[in-house]
Amino acid sequence: MKNSWHTWKSVIGVALGVFLIADAALGGLLYWQSQQTSSQAYVRAQLLKTQAKKLRADVQRGEKIRDSLAQAGEECDKFYQTTFLDSTTGYSAIQADLSSIAAKAGLHASTLTFKPKELEGRGVTEIAITEEIEGDYPAILQFINQLEVSRNFYLLRDLTLDPATTGGIRLKLDLATYFRD
Repeated sequence: MKNSWHTWKSVIGVALGVFLIADAALGGLLYWQSQQTSSQAYVRAQLLKTQAKKLRADVQRGEKIRDSLAQAGEECDKFYQTTFLDSTTGYSAIQADLSSIAAKAGLHASTLTFKPKELEGRGVTEIAITEEIEGDYPAILQFINQLEVSRNFYLLRDLTLDPATTGGIRLKLDLATYFRD
C-alpha cells in the first residue's frame, strides 16, 4: 500500500509539474501576444492620429473654400458684366473696335462677318467672327498685338496668311467673343 501511495503521489506530482509547465508556457504566450498587440495598437493609433490630422486639414481647406465662394461669385459676376458686351450693342461695338484696330495698324479690312450661336442655360451667346484684312507683315503683327490688348474679349481660333492681290499679305482671322443675353 505504501508503494501504491508513493506511486500515486509521484503521478500526481508529475501531472502537477506538467500542468505548471503548461500554465507557465501559456502565461508566456499570453504575455508575448499582449506585447505584440500593444505595439500593433500603438502603430494603429499613430496611423489614426495621422489620418485624423489630414482630415482636419481637409475640413479647414473646405471651410476656406466655402468662405471664399461668395467672393468668387462676385468676381465671376464682375467678369461677366465687364468683359462680355450686351447683345443689343455688341455687334456695333465689335465692328467699331476691329475697324479701329485695323486702321491704327494701317490695314484694309475687306470682310467682317458674325455668326451667333446661343449657348443654352449659360446666359451668353457665342459670336463667331470672320475677318479678312490686307497689308504688310509688320502691320499685321501690330493688328494681332492690338487684338490681345483690346478692351473687348476675343478668342483667336484660327488665322491664315495668304498672298494678297495688292502685293501684301491677306490675313483671315476666325475669332470668337461672347455677348450677354
